[in-house]
Amino acid sequence: MVYEFEGRTEKEAIDQAIRELGLERDGFDVEILESQSGGIFKKGRVRIRVHVADRAPSAEPAPRPRAEAHAPAQVRRSVTPLESDAFEAKVLEFTRRVIEGMGYACEVSVLFREEQKLGIRIESEHASIIIGKKGKNLDALQLLVNVYAGRLGREDMRIILDSENYRIRREEALVRLAYETAEEVRRRRQSVLLEPMNPFERRIIHTTLNDIVDIETKSEGEGLYKQVRVLFRGRA
Repeated sequence: MVYEFEGRTEKEAIDQAIRELGLERDGFDVEILESQSGGIFKKGRVRIRVHVADRAPSAEPAPRPRAEAHAPAQVRRSVTPLESDAFEAKVLEFTRRVIEGMGYACEVSVLFREEQKLGIRIESEHASIIIGKKGKNLDALQLLVNVYAGRLGREDMRIILDSENYRIRREEALVRLAYETAEEVRRRRQSVLLEPMNPFERRIIHTTLNDIVDIETKSEGEGLYKQVRVLFRGRA
């Protein structure tokens, strides 16, 4: 299910979501739709979209129609969640089989363990193909593995796939892109529309530029891969 919240900062918007949805912070994913830093005469404004795994907030008596449409999710919730060791083993094996089914030999292992989050490292001579252009193959594979995790009764667990430290390198590149774009927008006084990005990448752009007073960011488009527009709004 999807909800939207606003706040003066990202933290304030997320805190509002936690209160209204009655969830823990790790119980949902956050996508930043718009970010404006505050000035002397203008309050900051952050608009977020919250993605919750097919459940209604505790304050509501019944699920919304969108949630009712997901019959398979109702079935998956009845699955008894596996113990951590068994769950990890199945996820690792599934990831390896999918990649080998694509025709690429690989080794998979646990990269990190966090509360409701599991990182998986993929090692292969064909890592560049597995990652794909701008990480799209890796994103598609990660989505597939997360669907499988849900079928194991662990919809609460988020699986992060990485290979050759791509995620870290991509994050650093996006931070540089954000600052360079902000400078271009400030110099030209014209907005710049960035390439389509997944929710995690867009959030990096929004968060990086959130504290710059004369810069504003907005997400545009539909679907998973939206674009971030960086705008000049002048100094307060």
